[in-house]
Amino acid sequence: MTPAPRCHRVEAPRAVTHKERMLAAIRGEPTDRVPWAPRLDLWFAANQRAGTLPTKVRNASLRELVDDLGIGYHAVVPDFRDLVRPDCDDRALGIFQAAAKPYHTVFDDVRRTSHTEGDLTVATYETPCGTLRTATLYDDAMRRAGITISHVVEHPFKSPEDYSALGFLFGHARVVAQPDGYQRFADHVGDRGIAVAWITPSASPMHWIQRDLMPLDTFFYEMHDHPCELARLAEQIGGYWQRLIDAACNCPADAVLVGANYDSMITYPPFFADHITPWLRSFARALHARGKCLLTHTDGENTGLLEHYVAAEIDIADSVCPAPMTRLTLHEVRDAFAGRVTIMGGIPSVALLPESMSDRDFDAFLDDFLVQIGRGDHLILGISDTTPPGADFRRILRIGQRVEAFGPVGGTP
Repeated sequence: MTPAPRCHRVEAPRAVTHKERMLAAIRGEPTDRVPWAPRLDLWFAANQRAGTLPTKVRNASLRELVDDLGIGYHAVVPDFRDLVRPDCDDRALGIFQAAAKPYHTVFDDVRRTSHTEGDLTVATYETPCGTLRTATLYDDAMRRAGITISHVVEHPFKSPEDYSALGFLFGHARVVAQPDGYQRFADHVGDRGIAVAWITPSASPMHWIQRDLMPLDTFFYEMHDHPCELARLAEQIGGYWQRLIDAACNCPADAVLVGANYDSMITYPPFFADHITPWLRSFARALHARGKCLLTHTDGENTGLLEHYVAAEIDIADSVCPAPMTRLTLHEVRDAFAGRVTIMGGIPSVALLPESMSDRDFDAFLDDFLVQIGRGDHLILGISDTTPPGADFRRILRIGQRVEAFGPVGGTP
């Protein structure tokens, strides 16, 4: 009797997750398609509050919406209103105490008090070297726009007398790991995307002073009038910076955000080369030694800065925003990076606004854009800086369709 033939079960190929697709893009490896992960948090919050979400997703959460669309979850920016404690908002110091971060900051030997006056939060920091006062605003217009980060209306630095107090404050700023907070964030994201660990939007101690501790015009006056005091404060912040490197290296994240909001007029190329590149590079090398990636938020005018991003050895240029919102085309950015830096973003937010770009112009823009991405390697496609509240939802769907039609992505040549 002839035995019956054996049946061999053929396993269906496992679907590639959005996270795997993004990590492959960063490594320059082939993948099934260009990762598409638009930042939708502000768009979603604003339209949910206004009751203007598309009918199909009106009762969905953001995560459910992302799953329904079959797109990646943009998980770079935390909810800045979700604080470690309600009374520890130190945003005006450039210290963001969000619960989803892998660390929080405690000030030793400093008496900190704060109170709220309507939409205004006032904080004082009493140190042996003097008292600092800050104020931030979070109003209804920000809530309607989905924004969670407050606006600084009073910086801690008022005069050269404040250098000593600021130096003491940062010299006594202790970094405390909070792995559970970051892990909850990472678990929420899952395999939908890369849960980026937000460390600091300042790219160096001097950049910290420029972007957070004093008004911009005051900073440039101080560079001329009190360069030694400025350099001394940067040195004192540098000790805290090293503690941040340790916190970043010890967290479980695949990618870490350090530095944000550059501009060729403010963080102009010589300033970037002298005061930012060495610090970003040292952070990048420390992370690389632990198998992690450095992401930096490059959403401004990048003319003259691209070569410095490469020199800083960053892995991901987040929120790259090309023409027509800036002077550089995406093709020019890709040429400058030459497979050494992965672009995250790429589609300027105005392309989603019917009042800024007609349907016909939008289709022509997409045609040209998909030519500019070339092979599609080293690209995590998104909307720069974020999807605006007035974005046409149909255009988000259209981009997804075009990405799928683009097909597989080859690796780095």
